[in-house]
Amino acid sequence: MSIKTVLYDLDGTLLPMDTLGFVRMFAEVLIEKLNKLGLEGEEIMSEVNSGIFCMFANEGGQTNEKAFKEYMEKVYGTEQYRVIEEHLLDFYHEDFAKLKASCGFEEASAQIVELCKSKGLKQIVATNPLFPEIATAQRVAWAGLNFEDFLEVTTFENCSYCKPNIKYYEEILEKHGLKGEECLMVGNDVDEDMIASQLGMKVFLVTDNLINRSGTDIDKFPHGDFAKLRDFIEETI
Repeated sequence: MSIKTVLYDLDGTLLPMDTLGFVRMFAEVLIEKLNKLGLEGEEIMSEVNSGIFCMFANEGGQTNEKAFKEYMEKVYGTEQYRVIEEHLLDFYHEDFAKLKASCGFEEASAQIVELCKSKGLKQIVATNPLFPEIATAQRVAWAGLNFEDFLEVTTFENCSYCKPNIKYYEEILEKHGLKGEECLMVGNDVDEDMIASQLGMKVFLVTDNLINRSGTDIDKFPHGDFAKLRDFIEETI
């Protein structure tokens, strides 16, 4: 079957970044914001992290957003969490942009997206859905891309699983009526992105910001930099 849809990871793939550095800066900026509001920033950040673990553990039946909110309401109660939630939303509106400084820029990202667009392919940003749309849209823009060019951008509002759960990819396929054999998944994380091959997807491992926690032999996957990705797309699609 020919490829009809391309899925891309965002962080470390379309948007170059040191993931650990990004996470550290996220925590620092959020804690600073909350402390200025007279809240216990470190404590709330610790609970936010626990809420993120709840999203990783989500097995469907509710969105990741609801899984996160459910945990936070158990800790703080509905009324107190409503106040915290308002401050978190304000953080994404007012302060999240500071994190752009922890990211790089890859000119070839937009070129690859434009190439696939010229071939009439559907495209999806398959980023781990731990952030709300407002934060994900900013990261898409930092990569020099247009949110509207994609069939879907996965966020915590529209997903019920997280990578590396294979059900994350199954949900995307089912939602859009796609067949795995007609999709290409492009990502930099061996465990989170290459698992899509189990559903029959073709995969390409971008090695510029490679994450390989399990020490897997990457020669089993097509891999390389963006120039090699372009060649792969031209040869495969």
